[in-house]
Amino acid sequence: MTEVIELGEVRIRVTRKAVKNVHLSVHPPHGEVTLVAPTSTRLDVARAYAITKLGWIRNQQAKLRQQAREEPRQFVTRETLYLWGQRYLLEVEEKDTKPGVTWNHTRILLTVRPGSDHAKRTEVVHAWHKQLLHKAVPPLIRKWEQQLGVKVTGYYLQKMKTKWGSCNHRGGNIRLNTELVKKPKELLDYIVLHEMVHLLEPTHSERFTAILDQHYPGWRTARDELNALPLETLNPV
Repeated sequence: MTEVIELGEVRIRVTRKAVKNVHLSVHPPHGEVTLVAPTSTRLDVARAYAITKLGWIRNQQAKLRQQAREEPRQFVTRETLYLWGQRYLLEVEEKDTKPGVTWNHTRILLTVRPGSDHAKRTEVVHAWHKQLLHKAVPPLIRKWEQQLGVKVTGYYLQKMKTKWGSCNHRGGNIRLNTELVKKPKELLDYIVLHEMVHLLEPTHSERFTAILDQHYPGWRTARDELNALPLETLNPV
């Protein structure tokens, strides 16, 4: 059962699970706050704990607000796009042929049919992003399956607003944010590992941290680097 604590302008989503300790998190890109507490924790006790951490919560949210943000892309010639942590110059070509994207060490070429609108261009680029991730993700899953001794039943790619990834440990599958294609590949590697560790330990417990420490000693640096990179500004609805 999920409940909400409101401390002024700060809303905290509270979930009770079979954990030993309270885990408070502020999630990029928008500063969503979650609190995972042991099953027997009363809401007033969780609230009292959150109050003691209110300064830290606001500080983390302020850092996220100050982060560099990408402007919404229009997908027009001479725009810049991020791919695997690098910036590329975009060139758009209108041709009466199948839409698609190609790239080299200096530019990304987006081919669309004449008159294609922003929505169609966005769709073509997103499909290309998924294609690149479908090539990059399976080798990482195989690598960590061998090291962790787990089996991933499947993975899914989608654009996510508040998480880089998620894991359904009961179903044995993981879900990854397509925005990861814009980040350096080593950060994709970290997120794949992070979600796969949840197949061994569903919560962010001490055991979870110990497993990450064992297999990816620099995971904290990777996490901080990922969360410090530019965030995409969502187009207004």
